[in-house]
Amino acid sequence: MGAQVAGGPAEVPASKPSRAGRDLRAAILVGVGLGAVIIVSLLTVRQTFIAIVAAAAAVATWELATELKKKDYNVALWPALIGGQAIIWLSWPWERAGITTAFVITILVCMAWRFRAGSDGYLRDLSASVFTVAYVPLMAAFAAMLVVPEDGAGRAFAFLIGVVLSDVGGYAAGVFLGKHPMAPTISPKKSWEGFAGSLIAGMVGGAITVTTLLDGQWWHGVLFGAALVVTATAGDLVESLIKRDLGIKDMGTLLPGHGGIMDRMDSLLPSAVASWLLLHLFV
Repeated sequence: MGAQVAGGPAEVPASKPSRAGRDLRAAILVGVGLGAVIIVSLLTVRQTFIAIVAAAAAVATWELATELKKKDYNVALWPALIGGQAIIWLSWPWERAGITTAFVITILVCMAWRFRAGSDGYLRDLSASVFTVAYVPLMAAFAAMLVVPEDGAGRAFAFLIGVVLSDVGGYAAGVFLGKHPMAPTISPKKSWEGFAGSLIAGMVGGAITVTTLLDGQWWHGVLFGAALVVTATAGDLVESLIKRDLGIKDMGTLLPGHGGIMDRMDSLLPSAVASWLLLHLFV
């Protein structure tokens, strides 16, 4: 038993998840691929970054609406998708005025769209629609607004590098040092040691990116990095709560080692809002 049959195919061991509970090799390959696409967009024609944000938001909106529907929350999908695109694309010429106007019109359309299904569950479904539009495309629009100024590529890089360093620092510290659960009933693998690792990596990264890419003050960068760590961690916990409420592990299966697009955007969405606000203030 256990001997390989002569001439037979050698068995390839299945890819095992890491101590953090995911296929690390697949996650790294997918992350590098996505990162390369984003880097090329920002180093060439930075406006193409908006197209990437819009595409990701559309897929994430669809994933979230699909999972909500399984629990009888009927999102007005087409208004959410079309209105979400308007929210993001109008951020380029009109910034806050554009996204606010598009958001309000989208919600009005969602209200009317639900008329045909009657009064039963109207408030429940409308709330799900408003939540979906506000959570995904509205927050994503702040990432799109980062590239509007002349130094927009630097702003987007500072945002993305800050979130990535927060994730990497938290992952490394959590895997090797994590002993004290941060939120055991929400995300059992998240630890205070991991959060400390995120803070260190995020603040160092923020200081470097804000001073070198945006000619800002080092302490602005430290505050920026710390804020991104807080918002990224909160975003991760929020999505964990949503998934626990829905009884699912991931929002999708599109990205091997990560889950769905929404599973990668959970920390990015609130961090995009914080990035735009702080960089608008600091630089």
